[in-house]
This record gives sequence, C-alpha cells and structure tokens, in this order.
Amino acid sequence: MSKNKDPNKAIRAAAHPDRPGEDCRAKPGIFHPEVDVRRCEGKGDCAVVCPYGVFEIGRIADDTFDTMPPRVKLKLWVHGKKTAYTPHADACRACGLCVVACPEHAIRLVRTQ
Repeated sequence: MSKNKDPNKAIRAAAHPDRPGEDCRAKPGIFHPEVDVRRCEGKGDCAVVCPYGVFEIGRIADDTFDTMPPRVKLKLWVHGKKTAYTPHADACRACGLCVVACPEHAIRLVRTQ
C-alpha cells in the first residue's frame, strides 16, 4: 500500500455518497479501473487518493493522440498531453476512491472476473 500524498482528498473521496466499488474489500484482480483518455486531463487526483499505487500520470502516446477528434486533441494539448495510466491495475481492490476523486469523471471500475 502506498501513502496518500493528500490525505484530505482521500478522506473526501471516501465519504462521497456516489463512491462505487467494494470499499477496498475486493481481492486484487477482480476489478480494475478503466480510464477514458478522451476525458482525462492528467490532474493526478486518482494517483493521490489510490492507496494501492494503481495509477501513474504520464504523457499520452502520440499514436493514441493522433486518433483523437480535434476538440479532444486541443483539450489534451492544453493540459500537457497528460493522462492517467494503470500499470498496477492488478493491485486494485475496488475502493472507488479514484472514481469519485476524478474531476473529469474519466474513471470507472470494471469487473474483470
């Protein structure tokens, strides 16, 4: 488990009435967060609140960027072409903290099993 960089954000996310998931009780690998790169602006709130280190913020791949509609490209460009990635999705325990912390509503939990 990684330490939160901003525990106040995590506390607010934990108390959010629309928080989906299993309250961090799911076994790792049953759920994974799915990021909509068309909506994500790479602000990193997901990475800040995730207690399991599932997220990393990075630059969107050029080939992915090139496939986006012009309006989405502009938004991505304005935000430094950053997006959230889930290299450690197998560690997700379905807290739902990332879903409610994301200001762009770009994350959803998906059941994998």
